[in-house]
Amino acid sequence: MYIFGLESVFSLFAVLRVPAELLSRGEPMQPQRERSEARPRAGWMVMGERGRPSALDVCRVLAVFFALFPSVSLQCKVIKCTTEYLAVTSNSGLGEEEYCTALRVYKSCVGRLARSCRGDLAYHSVQHGIEDLMNQKNCSKVGPTFQPRPRTPPPPPPPPPVLTDSQERSDGPEVCHYERSLTRNSAQPNYTHCGFFGDPHLRTFGDDFQTCKVEGAWPLIHNKFLSVQVTNLPVLPGSLATATSKLTIIFRNFQECVEQKMYHAETDDLPAAFADGSKNGGDRYGANTLRVVEKVPGQHVEIQAKYIGTTIVVRQVGRYLTFAVRMPEEVVNSVEEGETQDLYLCLHGCPANQRIDFRSFRAHAAEATQSASRTRGGAGTHGFTYKSAKAKCKERLPVEDLYFQSCVFDLLSSGDINFTMAAYYAFEDVKMLHSNSNRYHIYEKDALSSAAQRGKNVLLVLVLNLLAILLWSTAPL
Repeated sequence: MYIFGLESVFSLFAVLRVPAELLSRGEPMQPQRERSEARPRAGWMVMGERGRPSALDVCRVLAVFFALFPSVSLQCKVIKCTTEYLAVTSNSGLGEEEYCTALRVYKSCVGRLARSCRGDLAYHSVQHGIEDLMNQKNCSKVGPTFQPRPRTPPPPPPPPPVLTDSQERSDGPEVCHYERSLTRNSAQPNYTHCGFFGDPHLRTFGDDFQTCKVEGAWPLIHNKFLSVQVTNLPVLPGSLATATSKLTIIFRNFQECVEQKMYHAETDDLPAAFADGSKNGGDRYGANTLRVVEKVPGQHVEIQAKYIGTTIVVRQVGRYLTFAVRMPEEVVNSVEEGETQDLYLCLHGCPANQRIDFRSFRAHAAEATQSASRTRGGAGTHGFTYKSAKAKCKERLPVEDLYFQSCVFDLLSSGDINFTMAAYYAFEDVKMLHSNSNRYHIYEKDALSSAAQRGKNVLLVLVLNLLAILLWSTAPL
């Protein structure tokens, strides 16, 4: 469906770019294969002796390009490379070497879009068009790739607007900075933390700590501003313990701040950019309030979403991914009308049928270790005894809290020593992201009391419901 459009665009494009020396001789443009065989003869002239496009010509090409390929102006962005190329080559004083340099810059710019433009017909047509232009001008593919300096200086930029002190440090409007957008009389935001790591272990926004099965795809977060989903695989065949192999984060459109962006990571692929190749929130005024920052290549990425006061940390430790987030409570609980958050792990924890009892597993592992020692004198589950697993975890996690216990669990259930570092980094992320230093460590007694309190709450709700039913049934008609 695009064949006629592509030929039309590149016919116009080739007309605009015809070398001046060919036009002055009145030679028509011919395919490279036929050029050596063709005899000189009178032909047509398009743009006069100078062979350079006017502003109107450039606008016409761009208008046709946008009309035929609207997708180019959206995700692919190849039109940006074309605009920059035309802006440089429209200068009438450009020499041959400078013209070839501009073509190499154009080719390099288009080449960087290969990932986001994969399968786009217009993009691939532009690639072929550049090759044709380089062949027509006999440009070498090897040479300088800096942008040629125009002969005539561009007009001076308009003076920057006068900003206040607070605005000078801004990279977007007030609405794109969460804390600045709050009214003066409003209370300071309450920041919460959720972490997901190891085999896997979950620390919810409410500071509940759970060990879960949750094999397959599960949502961690879903609200008006973003969604997070993980995919977990068994660490060993037949094992209940799983670990995260994929992570997808979708940031939704937000006013004049950011366009919709997706971040996707998998084992051995922890990108330093969003799926479209960009590192910020797009072309809007507040785009820099959403950024991907690579801390350690292939191991540690931080996503800063200032417009919602949120920081996300994604790591690869060994073969698996870890996730941690700091988010205002207001953002956590923001939902679209008609939506619920019942299944989101960071908010409500794992379903009861997906939880693994820490204490039962630990007691079973200790019993198995003693049995193995009596019968064979060797190591217990997967190469670690309960004692040796504790000793290994103690090297990185000296406090015997639930992060320490999760490390022991992971070594006993998988034998993968990398899970020691997963627990260590999860706790380091807590220290960076949690707003209450008194809640960095969570102990088993905290988890038990939290579970007991939830049980009391459920029982209270049941009792109140029964009383309501009794009162309704005995009320006089």
